[in-house]
Amino acid sequence: MKTYKILFLFLFISTFTFAQNAKRDFKSANFEQENQFKVEVSNGVYFINFYNPKIVETTFYPKGEVKKYDSHAVVLKPTSTHIKIDKNNNEIIYKSDGISVKIQKSPFQISYYYKDKLVTSEKQGYFKSKHIPMDLVKGNIVADETEKIEFNLTEDEVLFGGGARALGMNRRGYRLPLYNRAQYGYETHAELMNFTIPLVISSKKYMIHFDNAPIGYLDLDSNKDNSLTYETISGRKTYQIIVGDSWEDLIDNYTDLTGKQPLPPRWTLGNFSSRFGYHSQQETEETIAKFQEENIPVDAVILDLYWFGKTVQGTMGNLEVDTDSFPDMKGMISKLKNKGVKTVLITEPFILSTSKKWKEADQKQVLAKDSIGNSAKYDFYFGNTGIVDIYKKEGKEWFWNIYKEIYDLGAKGFWGDLGEPEVLPSWVTFNETQKADEIHNIYGHDWARLIFEGYQKEFPNERPFILMRAGSSGSQRFGMIPWSGDVSRSWGGLQSQPEIALQMGMQGLGYMHSDLGGFAGANLDDNLYTRWLQYGIFQPIYRPHAQEDVASEPVFRNEKTKKLAKKAIELRYKMLPYNYNLAFENNQKGTPLMRPIFFEEDDANLMTNSETYLWGKDFLITPILKDSVKTKEIYFPKTANWYNFYYNEEKIVGGQTKTVKVKDKAIPTYVRGGSFILMSELVQTTDHYKANKLELHYYFDEKENTKRTFYNDDGLTANAFEKGNYEILEFEAEYSKRYLEIDFEAELGKNWISSEKEITLIIHNINWNPKKIKVNGKRKRILSKENTLTIPVKWNPKKELKIKITLQ
Repeated sequence: MKTYKILFLFLFISTFTFAQNAKRDFKSANFEQENQFKVEVSNGVYFINFYNPKIVETTFYPKGEVKKYDSHAVVLKPTSTHIKIDKNNNEIIYKSDGISVKIQKSPFQISYYYKDKLVTSEKQGYFKSKHIPMDLVKGNIVADETEKIEFNLTEDEVLFGGGARALGMNRRGYRLPLYNRAQYGYETHAELMNFTIPLVISSKKYMIHFDNAPIGYLDLDSNKDNSLTYETISGRKTYQIIVGDSWEDLIDNYTDLTGKQPLPPRWTLGNFSSRFGYHSQQETEETIAKFQEENIPVDAVILDLYWFGKTVQGTMGNLEVDTDSFPDMKGMISKLKNKGVKTVLITEPFILSTSKKWKEADQKQVLAKDSIGNSAKYDFYFGNTGIVDIYKKEGKEWFWNIYKEIYDLGAKGFWGDLGEPEVLPSWVTFNETQKADEIHNIYGHDWARLIFEGYQKEFPNERPFILMRAGSSGSQRFGMIPWSGDVSRSWGGLQSQPEIALQMGMQGLGYMHSDLGGFAGANLDDNLYTRWLQYGIFQPIYRPHAQEDVASEPVFRNEKTKKLAKKAIELRYKMLPYNYNLAFENNQKGTPLMRPIFFEEDDANLMTNSETYLWGKDFLITPILKDSVKTKEIYFPKTANWYNFYYNEEKIVGGQTKTVKVKDKAIPTYVRGGSFILMSELVQTTDHYKANKLELHYYFDEKENTKRTFYNDDGLTANAFEKGNYEILEFEAEYSKRYLEIDFEAELGKNWISSEKEITLIIHNINWNPKKIKVNGKRKRILSKENTLTIPVKWNPKKELKIKITLQ
C-alpha cells in the first residue's frame, strides 16, 4: 500500500510541476488602462485586454523585447467592459460578465473561465526550446529554436481548426505545419494545404486564435499529454480566447473579432463555366453559346492563364491580353455581359523574367528584393520569376493599376492564383525589412486586401468578386472566396471536400468550396462527376473546374450526365432566394452556409461526422462520396422531423439512424419539419432574377410553429443593407387543433422601393382536404393534391397578408 501512495504522490508532483513554467515568478499586477491589465513576472510582462465579455486577449513580452508588428487579423475595437477584481494571497481574478481571467501567483499560471467554469489554462505558457523539424516542411521551416505557447487540454476535447486540411473532423493528435502550400492531386488525406490558420476550436465551445503571421506549427496534442502548443519562428506572443453560448454565437464572436464577410454579388451563387483553360476568344464564346443552346443556366466564365500567353510556362506575369488568341477581349467581354455572363480573369503575383512586364517591374522597383537589393529572382515550375512586393507602396499601386486595366476591359471578377505563395524562398525580403517567412502565410490575405481596398476607394458602390487559393485568419472581411485547391478528380478527392468546407466555415471563411468534378487527373467518370455536381447544389460556390483532358463543363458530357447536371444546376438557380439569405446570415453573424450536424444536436458522437451536414438551418444533406451506392445510413437529428425534399411522401422522425435508398437523380436531401423554403422561377442568368415571382414551400408539421425571414436586395450594390436598399420577407406559421394560419410580413429598408409579389404557397405533408381557406378574409376554393396544397396569392409587402386554413 505504501508503494502505491509514493507512486501516486510522484505522479501528482510530476504532473503538477510539468503543468507550470518553473522559471516564471509573479511580481506585480495593475491596471494599465481601461479593460487592460499588466502582469509583471520574472521573465517578462503580460498584457491582458478585454475586447468584450466573450473575447479576451493576452500578449506576453519577454524581457528585452518591445512591441513587434500589428495584427493582420483583428479589426474589433475593445468596448467598455465592467471588470470586477477579486484578490487573495495567491490569486488575482479579473472578472467580466462573461470571461474571467485567474492569475495564480505561485506557481504562476493563467487560467480562463466562462460563467465560473474553466475554459482553458496555460500549461507552460510562453517558452523557447529546440526546433524539431518535420519532413513535411523540410527546408521550408528552418530554425534552431522556436517560440512556443502551451495550453492544457482535457481528455475529452475534440479539436477543429488549423485551416484547410484533409484529416477527419477531429484534428487532435496532429502536429500541423503553419506554412501555406499547395497539395496537388490530394485525396482523403492532406496534412498541409493552401490555408493554414493559427486557430483552434474546441468541442467545449471556445477558440484560441494565435494572432501572429510568421510560419510555425500548431501541435494539437501529438504527444498525447493533453497539451496544445503553438510554435513560431518569430513575431507576436499574442492570443485571443473567444467563447460562445452556442456554435453560432462562438463564430459570431470570432468574426466580430476578425471581420465579417461582405455580401458577394448575387451572381456569385450562380453557375460558372471554368477550366484550365480556354485558349482563345473563339473557344470561350463557343463554350458559352453551348450552355445557352442547351438551356443550362450560367452566370460567369473564368479565363485561366491563356488569356495572357499561349503556353503555361514562360508567360506568367504578362498580365495583358494576348491579342493573337483574344483579338477583341473587350468586345468579347461586352457581348458575354449582354448575355448575362460575367468574365473573371486569373492573375498571379509572379512576374517571370521572360514576361512582358519584367523590365518595367524591375525598373520601377516593385518586386521583392534579394540580400543585396536587387529584384529577387528564383526558379519554379512556371519559369524564372520575381514576386510583386505588395507590402511596398509602389508595388501595391503598380499591381492595383493592372487590376484597374483588367476592370476597364469589363471584367467583373478577379482570380488570384498561387498566392500561398506557391514558391517563396526564405531569403527574399519585402518592403526593405520584412523577411519572406514573416509574411508567407499572409501574402494571399494581403493580396485580397489590396484588391478589396482598391474597390472601396475607386468603385465603392460595387461588390468585388475575389477568388483566392490562399489566405489567413480574417481574410473573409476582404470578400475572399476561397477554394480547396488542386483536388484529385477521384472519389477520394470528393470524400475530403465536405470536411474541408465545414472546417473552414467554422473558421470564418464561409465560402470555401471545391472544383466541382475534381481538378487533377484525366479521369472520365460520369458517376463521380454527377455526384460531385449534385453535392455542389449545397456547397457555397457552384464552379465545375478541371484540367482540360476531360471536360469540366456539363455541356460537353454525355447525354445522361448532361441531363443530370442540368437538373442540379436548375435547382441551384431555383434556390437563389434561400441561398442569398444564407449569404446575408453569413454577412451579419458569420454563420457558415454549410454547418456541421453537431450545430443542430450538440452530441459528442456527432463531432466527427462530416458525411451529413446542414445547408443553412433547414436542409439536411448527405453527399454520395463513393461509387455505386444503393443505400446510405443517415443520422437524423432529434430536434425535428425530416421530410424528403425530392420525394414528397417520406417523413422521418428525428433521433434515429435510418438506411435510405439512394437514387441516380439526387443525393439524399431532407427538409426540417415546420420550415419555410423560399424559391424562385428558373432563370438562365441571375441578370434575369426577379424576387417578385416566388414559390414558398412550407413543410407542415403538427409539432412546429415557425418563423423564417428571407433577405433581398438588388444583388449588386455594396453595403445595400447599411444603405437601406433592401427588403426582408417574413413568414410565420401557427397551428392549432382546427386551424393553420400563415402570415406574410415585410421589413422594408428606408430606400427600398417595393413592388407587388406573386407567391405560390405550397404546403407539403397535407394528407387531407381543407374545409375552408381564407386569404385576407376572402375565401378560396382549392383541393389538396398528392399530399400538397397549392395556394397562389398576390402580396403587397407594405401590408400584412394572412392565410387561414380551417382543417376538416
